[in-house]
Amino acid sequence: MTTTDEIQRRVEKADADRSARRSAAAQQVGVLAQRRAAIAEQLGDIERELGDVLAAASDVIDIDELARFTDVPAADLTRWRAAHKTARTKRKRHAAATEVGTSREPAAAKTSAADQGSTLPDPTVSGATTADAPARTTVGVT
Repeated sequence: MTTTDEIQRRVEKADADRSARRSAAAQQVGVLAQRRAAIAEQLGDIERELGDVLAAASDVIDIDELARFTDVPAADLTRWRAAHKTARTKRKRHAAATEVGTSREPAAAKTSAADQGSTLPDPTVSGATTADAPARTTVGVT
């Protein structure tokens, strides 16, 4: 039969081994997650740049031609261009929301006849901020 001191030593040794393995696993996951985040950010930057180039060149070359010349699938080119348009639209909405949110004038005082077609919620009435409620605007895409 083992003594209580021997049992305690065995448990501590087992805990130390397990703790070292847990620490190593957590460190590896942390390093890999940081690498993944950095690469994902780089990929996002590249995709935004692709969208910019595709949008800028759309008046001289279409997606099908680009796909033929570059061997890049048309679906990928279309997705990058569409993401560019979505990002551009979001920036416009954010800028408009910022202007309305920082103004000292009541929202109704700034409304012109042309703006009355907007379906944006009035944050002064509902108490909702633009971050809480989705913006409801119609945006023409050219």
